[in-house]
Amino acid sequence: MTAELALVSLLNGISYGLLLFMLASGLTLIFSMMGVLNFAHASFYMLGAYFGYQISKWVGFWPALVVAPILTGILGALVERYGLRRVHKWGHVPELLFTFGLSFIIVELVQVIWGRPPVPNPLPPELDGPLFTIYTTTFPIARGFIMLVAVLMMVALWLLLTRTRIGLVIQAALTHPDMVEALGHNVRNVFMLVFGGGSALAGLAGVIGGKVFVTEPSMAAVAGAIVFVVIVVGGMGSLAGAFIASLLIGLIQTFALASDFRLGRLLEFFGVTVTPDTFGYAVWKLTVAQVGPVLPFLLLVLILIVRPRGLMGTRET
Repeated sequence: MTAELALVSLLNGISYGLLLFMLASGLTLIFSMMGVLNFAHASFYMLGAYFGYQISKWVGFWPALVVAPILTGILGALVERYGLRRVHKWGHVPELLFTFGLSFIIVELVQVIWGRPPVPNPLPPELDGPLFTIYTTTFPIARGFIMLVAVLMMVALWLLLTRTRIGLVIQAALTHPDMVEALGHNVRNVFMLVFGGGSALAGLAGVIGGKVFVTEPSMAAVAGAIVFVVIVVGGMGSLAGAFIASLLIGLIQTFALASDFRLGRLLEFFGVTVTPDTFGYAVWKLTVAQVGPVLPFLLLVLILIVRPRGLMGTRET
């Protein structure tokens, strides 16, 4: 791998990892406070992308960047208030089933409204073009924008949780909800706020991700699988762990896609020549780029074997 390819892959991996963190942070926040593993979280990411697409058609991208996450957050708050809260008393399994069913309902509604094919969701002119050049390769403005928004979001989230009154109430409600209730705070409303805020973060990631990648109904399933890998590898309920895992998985996938290393070279290293007659030849002729999409799930399995609580988690997954 050349220095140019390595640098470009590094930047692409960081930008993709930061987008994953934008998506995973909301789910991590919800789980850390409410103990709810929201299977519909990636569907709110998809809703953010479609809301951003529709609002961009009406009034432009920049208003959509603000309005779409707010709409997604409001929907999330309504889901918690009138749906999830009603099944909470029955335990975690009904909560999981509720969010699992909700994810399918959201996908079907999106397909009814916007159709099954991808929608044309181009970048605004301000984000369409190169940011700088590395040797002969240009780094797009859009990926730089992802990195900027993710960092600003991370700083804002940290300041909210550690420097504001509502942040202190949220943190106290994580471990001492009864005491917070006794002090006069409505813990149920705090839960609704957190669920809505987590959904809004997913919507923000969707507005940007839908522009940079693709806006289609299947994006929820693709993103959902990866985001659950992120939160399990990082540690359930740990924002710091989610950040580290997001960057790690982003770099793994990006560098894997840039590699042409064949698995058969592992056998050749031990003196075994790989030919079409070699057992499992279809596997040995694969390159790392071809098996790249599987690597995050392989990492997930290894983490669960070695450290079930994740890199920085406190709960067993």
